[in-house]
Amino acid sequence: MNERGQQAEALALSWLQQRGLVCVTRNYRCRMGEIDLIMHDGTTLVFVEVRQRRSARFGGAAASITPAKQARLVRTAEHYLHTLPSLPPCRFDAVLLDGQQPPEWLQNII
Repeated sequence: MNERGQQAEALALSWLQQRGLVCVTRNYRCRMGEIDLIMHDGTTLVFVEVRQRRSARFGGAAASITPAKQARLVRTAEHYLHTLPSLPPCRFDAVLLDGQQPPEWLQNII
């Protein structure tokens, strides 16, 4: 991952922690794909996709979470969940960073 991507993930992590989420792991990878952040929001396990665009033009960061990307996130999350002794409630969120705008947190995107 490039430096800009690392900075975006660090910003999103800090921003979510300020809102009470607790980091479980960063950059979970398997052959199915990668999940940027896995966090706890109370008892809920949250799979977080961080998307950054320099500008909100052309749909901005939200438009970059395509159906194919969503499918990869689900398969990767399923792989992660198989490593756990029991299945917690979970959801998929996104933190969008568009240019100089404040972060936008979308919950239950899938």
